[in-house]
Amino acid sequence: MNNPIQIEKIDYQGWPNSYRVSNGAVDLVITGDIGPRIMRYGFVGGQNLLKECPEGLGRSGEPTWQLRGGHRIWVAPEDPYLTYAPDNGPVEVAVNGDVIEATQPVEPTTGLVKQLVVKMAPSGTGVEILHRIRNQGRWTVEIAPWAVTMLAPGGVGITGFPPRGTHPEVLNPTHPLVMWAFTDLADPRWKLTRKYMILRQDPQVASPQKLGHFNPHTWSAYLLGSDLFLKRHEADPARAYPDLGCSFETFTNDQTLEQETLGPLARLPYGATLEHIETWTLHRDIHIADWSDEALDEVLLPLVGA
Repeated sequence: MNNPIQIEKIDYQGWPNSYRVSNGAVDLVITGDIGPRIMRYGFVGGQNLLKECPEGLGRSGEPTWQLRGGHRIWVAPEDPYLTYAPDNGPVEVAVNGDVIEATQPVEPTTGLVKQLVVKMAPSGTGVEILHRIRNQGRWTVEIAPWAVTMLAPGGVGITGFPPRGTHPEVLNPTHPLVMWAFTDLADPRWKLTRKYMILRQDPQVASPQKLGHFNPHTWSAYLLGSDLFLKRHEADPARAYPDLGCSFETFTNDQTLEQETLGPLARLPYGATLEHIETWTLHRDIHIADWSDEALDEVLLPLVGA
């Protein structure tokens, strides 16, 4: 029986050592010239749901970290030294059957090694992304894995809160809602309902916005036209998470909207590895009547499984 997963080496946006993974329904492109980064995910022949920064496409070798777009693995909490280590050089790409691994060399400034392992479902749109960080440095570090997806402009991001309750039946807090110094809840790009947090990307508004929260069954969706990108991660309520306890964060400005999942903080001695798994799916012909809980429930609950 023929393997429905096809992996081919291609030139993508000026990066000649890129790899396209497809099952005939969706395709994904991961670069070998920089990163590791995933630079495309979409329906075959359809729009790319991931952001591409035109000024960075096809380039490599810069001395400082570059935005570029796509999906990347980062280190939390955000730190100018550990987080912003450049990823502008070639990575080792290995194809093992229907699994593709992209592994960065040891970062000279941090001693960390980052890896993305991509496994696409043989049918449908599902993709599993395994993120790994290994410490090859001399010092133990306390970090968390941070999976950052930059999404193409013009869409609407949605995430769900943990199950809601009533007063006085539920007296204790259920989860944090975390603000940054630049967060402005009066900004019209935000809409918070009882069950959902909604953030609209507006190419005409440059000011940044960001919020985070915790959900044991972390999920986020991004509606771009009638295509809906959905990613999920299972978080551990018994562990400590960065940024005042966030398993999910979302950010926007005039260029993109980011949806980010975070793993728990861990002390990582020499030779130890962190792992963080996201699952992605893509859904077409999605239409949301309005931004009420009822309309969002109708569309999203069957997809999220909540």
